[in-house]
Amino acid sequence: MSNEYGASNIQVLEGLEAVRKRPAMYIGSTDINGLHHLVYEIVDNSIDEALAGHCDTINVFITEDNSIIVEDNGRGIPVEPHPVYKKSAMEIVLTKLHAGGKFDNESYKVSGGLHGVGVSVVNALSEKTHVLVSKNGKKYEQEYERGIPKYDVRECGKSTKNGTVVTFKPDAKIFEETVYQFDILAKRFRELAFLNAGITINFKDLRGKGKEAVFYFKGGLSSFIEFLTESKSPINKKPIYFHTQKDNIDIEIAISYIDSYNEIVYTYANNINTREGGTHLVGFKSALTRVLNESLKKEKYDKKIQQLSGDDVREGLVGIISVKIPNPQFEGQTKMKLGNNEVKGIVESATNEHLSLYFDENPQVVRKILDKCIVSAQARIAAKKAKDLTRRKNALEHDALPGKLSDCSEKDPSKCEIYLVEGDSAGGSAKSGRDRRFQAILPLKGKILNVEKARLDKILSNDEIRTLITAMGTGIGEEQFDISKARYHKLIIMTDADVDGSHIRTLLLTFFFRYMPELIRQGYLYIAQPPLYSVKYQQKITYAYSDDEKDGLVKSLPEGKYIIQRYKGLGEMNPDQLWETTMNPENRTLLKVNMDDEISAEGIFSVLMGDDVEPRRKFIEDNAKNVINLDL
Repeated sequence: MSNEYGASNIQVLEGLEAVRKRPAMYIGSTDINGLHHLVYEIVDNSIDEALAGHCDTINVFITEDNSIIVEDNGRGIPVEPHPVYKKSAMEIVLTKLHAGGKFDNESYKVSGGLHGVGVSVVNALSEKTHVLVSKNGKKYEQEYERGIPKYDVRECGKSTKNGTVVTFKPDAKIFEETVYQFDILAKRFRELAFLNAGITINFKDLRGKGKEAVFYFKGGLSSFIEFLTESKSPINKKPIYFHTQKDNIDIEIAISYIDSYNEIVYTYANNINTREGGTHLVGFKSALTRVLNESLKKEKYDKKIQQLSGDDVREGLVGIISVKIPNPQFEGQTKMKLGNNEVKGIVESATNEHLSLYFDENPQVVRKILDKCIVSAQARIAAKKAKDLTRRKNALEHDALPGKLSDCSEKDPSKCEIYLVEGDSAGGSAKSGRDRRFQAILPLKGKILNVEKARLDKILSNDEIRTLITAMGTGIGEEQFDISKARYHKLIIMTDADVDGSHIRTLLLTFFFRYMPELIRQGYLYIAQPPLYSVKYQQKITYAYSDDEKDGLVKSLPEGKYIIQRYKGLGEMNPDQLWETTMNPENRTLLKVNMDDEISAEGIFSVLMGDDVEPRRKFIEDNAKNVINLDL
């Protein structure tokens, strides 16, 4: 490497070269998430047209070669010459970063595609792009290869409608994966249709799979709430909903209360899911707590509970908070948290006004909600002792950690992993077989409590859960949880390959999803994949992880005797076998738990672990044919 550093070392990347050089800066990654992000960028442009009042239908197709077609009936990208660049405005929009109609607040009052890089970035990262615009009674087109125009924008026919059709094929030189997944895209389109009442999104897979879906929700956020609570028992049968505008900020909120103990609230700013909340969520929470405390005073309830906390009023709450603002400020490049300070007071004022009016007009509903809040407050007081106990244990030194925990010697959490193991027998094998430097073992006795059916006070009084929380080190609950205190950056659930093992795994997943979701979002949670079979042939043992793999292995053997062993429990394996197959980082297979679709996950946990039997029966019937390795 040369020590000289002069002007000749400075690279200037023209046009879209910078995007191709560093694609992750613009779309987050070049994996499957970045691949699908390309589609979102184009569809968001069509949604922005809808928000401006010029589009009500969006058609999306996945073609046989995994190209994407997005068609809308908006105004169409401008095609006339740009006054500065002297080229068609369409070419400018497709080939220059930060070019678009979203900066003057005139063409678009509100926009999700905030930075104006959407379609140009998609163009840069595609092998081929074709744009067809219909407007002013004519059609115009232009083609591109890896962002470079093949010809000038040209007229190509007549049209009786307006709109834009963008067709693009992701560049295999850029993306690790170029095959689109219908379900991932459908999730986002469903969300957009909920958030923008009256918009129709037609989605079709043309790859011979026959999948298609139409997303249209006249009720908007109310329909969203009904979708989230369809397998639950709402206290108020009809969602509480209001939609208003204050100081150029559009505020739309829908809430419901369910006969459950979890809080389910999703927040959006300009259709962007602000997973970390922000000022709109803070304003809503403040108003909700204030209004319900005012109602508590009016109703003259039991004087033992004189004040409800934020946790009390949000137990069993299902809510959607959506704001649309001209100049959103997001904290961080990921747009996960809304930072506009003015939004807090505006949302708080609007929520206070509309909820107060609703509660005054619906006294029976507010009494049911207050009854639930009071029970929650009583449980909170009971839970405080258990929480304090957990907090004190977390604050203790290493030698005061749970006695059943076999910890590792490494102190750097990023290098540490903990196996959550079913039972003492498997725990014994895991302890003997592990690498003590970086692998910790926590045996769990039997099935932990189903947290879907329990309040926090009962959860924190459960010995196994309290042991688990203490071992993790993060604390629990919105006020106490701190992911920076996680003692391990790999949490690996390792259970037997039978019905009980599957149940324990689901109970643990439910606990982490409900009370430590950030561990999942950060990619800390995994599921071990122990082998189902060992096949011994000529003194050599080979392992199979599925019935198909076992059958294929047996067929490949020449004539002679072989012995097949079916592992129903981890304790049936010797420590060295468990290490070799399931715990050795060089050989093992781990499934990473993710929450790409938190809304669907929310529904599945409610169905599988909740009180209502009928939705669970339907889920089992619908998915019976998909069961793998059924244990009979």
